[in-house]
Amino acid sequence: MWRAYLETALLFALPFFLYVAFHLMLLRWPFVASLWTRGRVSSLAIAGLALAVIGMLALGLGPREKGAYVPAHIENGRLVPGHFE
Repeated sequence: MWRAYLETALLFALPFFLYVAFHLMLLRWPFVASLWTRGRVSSLAIAGLALAVIGMLALGLGPREKGAYVPAHIENGRLVPGHFE
């Protein structure tokens, strides 16, 4: 479950990371208040929300295994990994 939260959070943060990387490549210090205007932060937040929603939809609509999951168990002294039946 944590994986889904982490992936969504990273997708939301991706535009902010790219904006910081862009300013670092231009040899500017990216944490100056004049670079983070209300319009730019709003645009980055909207782009991050769009990426997060697209990522959640892709995760939810992706391929799914059919059948019931059988967890890992021990048979005759050997570990049988979990699988779908």
